Amino acid sequence: MPAIANFLDTNILVYALADDEKSSVAQGLMKRPFVLSVQALNEFANVGRRKLDLSWERVSGHVEDIVIAARLILPVEPEFTRAALRLAPRYKLAFYDALMVAAARSAGCSAYYSEDLHHGLIIDGQLTVINPFR
Repeated sequence: MPAIANFLDTNILVYALADDEKSSVAQGLMKRPFVLSVQALNEFANVGRRKLDLSWERVSGHVEDIVIAARLILPVEPEFTRAALRLAPRYKLAFYDALMVAAARSAGCSAYYSEDLHHGLIIDGQLTVINPFR
């Protein structure tokens, strides 16, 4: 599949709700075509309830807005798990980060926006990790 959009990590979705400098950056990324894994939606819902203390209704509303805005949302597929098991040790990634990277690669994305991974890391010569808050 050709590169269709940037891949956004969960932290971008969370920062889009904040009211600070990171918020404007995250909101800007979400105004351009982007791809997510359903894993990011699930993590966002968890953070929304647990850390942001949002009501279930507000979490649901934000998730619906994200779903509408996303160009593509990928399910977690068995081949992503197999790829994550290869990527995690090779690039020193946590398993769940590697799972999202595998999803981004499957969508043909060339940019993976995240605060959590090593800025500038190039994965398999195809996907570049970008920390947009640097």
